[in-house]
Amino acid sequence: MLEQNIKRLEEIAKILENGTNLDESLKLYEEGCKLAKACLKDLEKAKGKIVMIKKNFDEKDDKNE
Repeated sequence: MLEQNIKRLEEIAKILENGTNLDESLKLYEEGCKLAKACLKDLEKAKGKIVMIKKNFDEKDDKNE
């Protein structure tokens, strides 16, 4: 999902860079904000998983010493 959202954000950026009418620009901006928020949420989840994996790894490593 993250990859799809990033791809759509890139598409939106290109459309906005090339220019469009105000109404369409506002709709795309709103969509982009929602997608960016979803991306941040996905990245925070991934970060949490990484922290948990590292913690578990560090605990196992401490037991082996």
